[in-house]
Amino acid sequence: MNRRKAGAKAEEVAMSFLEQAGYSILKRNFTFGRIGEIDIICNHDGILVFIEVKARMNLEFGPPEASITTKKIQSIKRTAEGYLYINKISDMPCRFDVIAIEYQQDIPIIKHLINAL
Repeated sequence: MNRRKAGAKAEEVAMSFLEQAGYSILKRNFTFGRIGEIDIICNHDGILVFIEVKARMNLEFGPPEASITTKKIQSIKRTAEGYLYINKISDMPCRFDVIAIEYQQDIPIIKHLINAL
């Protein structure tokens, strides 16, 4: 499976997990110019949640969440500012979560890291 398909599959798994947990999905793969992309944007109990999804087929290079660099965090935050600006949102609490997925024999093991970035 190529990286793009694997990423899309991981995002589908994450969205299903979030919906079962009571999150309302607002947007998927939001881009703000060349600044960056946010995998999933959702609402949970009145909080706007920006979610980065990371997945690994094995832990040879560490857990999925370990691959989020300082540069990626800055990109996500600037992209979130763009989302708020475009949608004229100024008075809603926000947070940044990570959904880390480890596949063990094609079975996704999901970790939801709340307020992770």
